[in-house]
Amino acid sequence: MTEENGGEEAEESPIEQVRLTVSTIDDPSLPVWTFRMWVLGLISCAGLSILNQFFSYRTEPLVIGQITVQVASLPVGNFLARVLPVKKFRLPGFGDRLFSINPGPFNMKEHVLISIFANAGAAFGGGHAYAIGIVNIIRAFYGRAQNRWRDANVRWWWQVLGYGWAGLMRKFVVEPAHMWWPGILVQVSLFRALHEEDYRRLSRAKFFVIALTCSFAWYAVPGYLFPTLTSISWICWAYPKSVTAQQLGSGMAGLGLGAITLDWSAVSSFLGSPLVSPFYVIANVFAGYVIAVYIAMPIAYWGVKLYHAKNFPIFSSHLFKSDGQPYDVNAIVNDKFEIDMAAYQKQGKISLSVLFALTYGFGFATIAATLTHVGCFYGREIYDRFRAAYQGKEDVHTKLMRRYEDIPGWWFHVILVVAAVISLVLCTTLKDEVQLPWWGLLFACGMAFVFTLPISIITATTNQTPGLNIITEYVMGIIQPGKPIANVCFKVYGYISMAQAVSFLSDFKLGHYMKIPPKSMFLVQLVGTVLAGTVNLAIAWWLLGSVKNICHAELLSPNSPWTCPSDRVFFNASVIWGLVGPKRIFGSLGNYATLNWFFLGGALGPILLWLFHRALPKISWIPLINLPVLLGATAIMPPATPVNYNAWVVVGVVFNFFVFRYRKRWWERYNYVLSAALDAGVAFMGVLLYFCLTMESNGLDWWGTRGEHCELASCPTAAGVVANGCP
Repeated sequence: MTEENGGEEAEESPIEQVRLTVSTIDDPSLPVWTFRMWVLGLISCAGLSILNQFFSYRTEPLVIGQITVQVASLPVGNFLARVLPVKKFRLPGFGDRLFSINPGPFNMKEHVLISIFANAGAAFGGGHAYAIGIVNIIRAFYGRAQNRWRDANVRWWWQVLGYGWAGLMRKFVVEPAHMWWPGILVQVSLFRALHEEDYRRLSRAKFFVIALTCSFAWYAVPGYLFPTLTSISWICWAYPKSVTAQQLGSGMAGLGLGAITLDWSAVSSFLGSPLVSPFYVIANVFAGYVIAVYIAMPIAYWGVKLYHAKNFPIFSSHLFKSDGQPYDVNAIVNDKFEIDMAAYQKQGKISLSVLFALTYGFGFATIAATLTHVGCFYGREIYDRFRAAYQGKEDVHTKLMRRYEDIPGWWFHVILVVAAVISLVLCTTLKDEVQLPWWGLLFACGMAFVFTLPISIITATTNQTPGLNIITEYVMGIIQPGKPIANVCFKVYGYISMAQAVSFLSDFKLGHYMKIPPKSMFLVQLVGTVLAGTVNLAIAWWLLGSVKNICHAELLSPNSPWTCPSDRVFFNASVIWGLVGPKRIFGSLGNYATLNWFFLGGALGPILLWLFHRALPKISWIPLINLPVLLGATAIMPPATPVNYNAWVVVGVVFNFFVFRYRKRWWERYNYVLSAALDAGVAFMGVLLYFCLTMESNGLDWWGTRGEHCELASCPTAAGVVANGCP
């Protein structure tokens, strides 16, 4: 194909979804650093930080992402383009160059930069960063006083550190055409729908408005009028007095057999929109989910009764004593924020529900499989890129980006050095507050550097991001047990800085597809990072000081939304890995030492798969088996539940297999636009419901607002174990 823009010979993208979605036309003359971009970008970043941090404490967290800003900022941008003065002026130091706060129509590149600004406030699926989790667990769960100096510095510098990792990895996971980042295509499709002229009867913009209106209106039903529709567990309704039936049927506290949802937020809140993920990824996730929940779980619970499984609920993230009673964590923490061994020995070893234990086992396998999978399937390519001998042809998008001045590598090197030095100073001066020694920080940075590239490659090709949290927790727990804050700080610098780097790389790819000058991207991301971190902390401090008993479901009113499910998991992890330590849980002193064999299985799996592929190269589906995705499918369970997976898989198969295969023209025009509209409709209605009704305690009370009616699903079934509300 001959590209008319510049007369260059363009190589098509090797990825069909990219060819169908991303434009190959660029206009370098469009202004990007405009007054309205900065105003709307800063407001969007601060707004999403406020809303996402606020809603992250809810039982069902509401995620408000970039797409909402894409929709909301367009009419405002067009309005500013009409009303702002167009008069030009000169600035000192710029010679005869003329500037204007209104350089013309609101354009797509400005819109993209506003969206990237907003992403800083929407990072990690709702802006609820792990560094804020440290603030929450210290104040809400451990009941200790805040140190705002510690909170602020830990929150800022790990994120800046992640930006440095992203800069080092851009050449490997942004420029190559087959690193296509499926999640980005939703935004690309929406930008084109909102800005490009379409003269068909049902344009993408009209379709978006119709779908958004329907999503907005419908979410009032599961979001307020009839919340039971979030998890329709009909087996529980059919057998209201059977513990086993409810364990099998509950979508929120059991195995979710037959459980469905009519709530889009339940479909997309944990795994992201299923309309985005390629079918082979959905198949991998489904296979891993079935293996973990419908094969391993029943065998472990009803078959071999693994780890005294029936003493505890079948699906729970709480910690228990061996007799099935809740574990009193605060009783084993001394005044120095370390473990009180006498109190620990009195209560005994910590026990987990069988699902929680198996989730950790699959997590061990995932992290090992990540390294060997990338090494086997992408190792040679990474080596070639590193040696600057990449043999594949550049696609049209990389060629078009060559006309813009690239970001100097030393900018990222300076950021890395400054962030690392300041973090070292903080670890030294606040050693009693963060408990992390200087060598622990350097070790965490080393782990982040090693894992950022393989994790980025998997995300760029599958839209699934394996977590590094378990391995960082495990390593620090072995090295320095008994110190929970040291463990979570190590996780923040080792895992979350890597996850933040992946988020930045995703934005770089969006800029790559939309032909945004790299230096503009750099500045917007950096400013947004600092602003979002500041706002996140302010909202956390406010809520922790104003909501009584926040995060303690047992002390809150029955309908209170402030239960903090993600922070509960984070707190339990700090106890398991930091306070008690893996030796006393997953080592010879604990109950779960056999789970360590998952490391070996995970490491060997991709090697065997690669050998099969080499031996049988004509079987095309073998390379599509992605073991890090398959083994890590249930990594977010809990807080994710089976009803989330059931709906995600069904919707994903319908759109990315049947519609993609048999109605490709429709899929090309509307699939990603539909995903954006559903997300935006839920977000807008969720905000409206909260501020108009929920915040004023104007709730309803009838059968349809009392959950999924599976109260017995969380009951233990071993003889002699007593639990409230259970037979």
